[in-house]
Amino acid sequence: MAAHTSKAPSGPLLCLVTGASGYIGGRLVPELLDAGHRVRCLARSPERLRDHDWAGRAEVVRGDVTDAGSTRAALRGVDVAYYLVHSLTTGSDFEERDRKAARTFAEQARAAGVRRIVYLGGLVPTGVPVHRLSPHLRSRAEVGGIFLRGEVPATVLRAAVVIGSGSASFEMLRYLTERLPVMVTPSWVGSRVQPIAVRDVLRYLVGSAAMPAEVNRAFDIGGPDVLTYEEMMRRYAAVAGLPHRLILRVPMLTPWLSSQWIGLVTPVPSGLARPLAESLRHEVVCDEHDIARYVPDPPGAPVPFDRALALALRRVREAEVTTRWSNASLPGAPSDPLPTDPDWAGGSLYTDHRARATDASPRALWQIIEGVGGDNGWYSAPLAWAVRGWLDRLAGGAGIRRGRRDAARLRVGDSLDFWRVEEIEPGRLLRLRAEMRLPGLAWLEMYADPPAGDGGPGSRYRQRALFHPHGLLGHLYWWSVSPFHAVIFGGMARNITRAAERLDTPPGPGPGHAPDPGKAEG
Repeated sequence: MAAHTSKAPSGPLLCLVTGASGYIGGRLVPELLDAGHRVRCLARSPERLRDHDWAGRAEVVRGDVTDAGSTRAALRGVDVAYYLVHSLTTGSDFEERDRKAARTFAEQARAAGVRRIVYLGGLVPTGVPVHRLSPHLRSRAEVGGIFLRGEVPATVLRAAVVIGSGSASFEMLRYLTERLPVMVTPSWVGSRVQPIAVRDVLRYLVGSAAMPAEVNRAFDIGGPDVLTYEEMMRRYAAVAGLPHRLILRVPMLTPWLSSQWIGLVTPVPSGLARPLAESLRHEVVCDEHDIARYVPDPPGAPVPFDRALALALRRVREAEVTTRWSNASLPGAPSDPLPTDPDWAGGSLYTDHRARATDASPRALWQIIEGVGGDNGWYSAPLAWAVRGWLDRLAGGAGIRRGRRDAARLRVGDSLDFWRVEEIEPGRLLRLRAEMRLPGLAWLEMYADPPAGDGGPGSRYRQRALFHPHGLLGHLYWWSVSPFHAVIFGGMARNITRAAERLDTPPGPGPGHAPDPGKAEG
């Protein structure tokens, strides 16, 4: 379809983004900045945005879309205003709250001379009367109508399930599929859905800023695939490398029961799961693709469903684990998690964290850390480590017999018993990735930190064991071994710091006083 040729705004624009701490908003800001626009964010809690990579490039103002005064101030001088907020989880009166907020925003945008409002809403099923829509879809449709009837030209984008790590719809799909090899499901798993990759949503949002002034309408946006929810779960399992899922439909499962079931099986809050489940009662498929007249699709877009899944899962596939879920194999990719995503987003990541202050110097502590494994052992329950190695050998793994290349030094890529050195920052961090046979991915991190407080003598040891489960078996594995972590990981932290303290102790007058870090205590 040919691009529209009417006159559109050119050059950099000042864009206001509401909901910048949310799933779409936090990903839209860097896309707008990279497109050459200036960005101002309206946030009730600006401090929630300070950890974003783009925080220093965007202006952040405090305010609330329900407050006319702060909204008016935020809209001053703005060319395009992005409305990406909703009150879905605020209680039973969320429809009235959304209605009032949209009216306030539309009025203040008109008064400020804003050129365009861009709103991301939900895809509305064809032929379904408004009163029969779920409250969630009904409210989204009403907000879009308020903007379209206003005096400021509006672009209303309507999407169904957004595929990207952190999207509530995607996380619900992820957890249901990963945790349940056999599923008893409600009838709505047979509803047809047209999912869309988050990078396509962002592309349409950014492109909407340059639409001609006469455009004031809604656009359906979706990917190239139309699937039932059941097909989406099966294809997720295939892309994620999970065994075939057995799905049994039970028609008597009402939306309320469905939401309780989802809340039990997944960490997605039931207050959010219920409106999502209710929305899936209807088929949500695009009626048109007119958006391409104004935002042409580049080659390879819209992104197919399986490709969107692969992008959302790539962070885990490539095992890039950092101190938070905010970075991935392609930093800044729109399918990556952000620090402001909810705690339940990004898939399960189990963590065992230990920390101990020690009188040992950071140098001595690092020497012990870099010397772990091989003949030096793992500083706790040596029999348990040996048994784990034997079990790994029986399962066809490398076992614990590989040892280490050098008794004192490590480098990235070195094998270390049944671990692999994934990252090393000399004097500070050693990150190991497990190569044993496991129903998931595992890492062990060890840090040598300066002492807390005023920087006095001593140091601080930190240790993290991380596990990303693969399917239900992975969750069962973690739960089965976690009772032993106090002995294994607790003892490891204790004995590593003691060994570092002995290393710092001056030798006595006779033999036998040198530290023997390889002989771990119980």
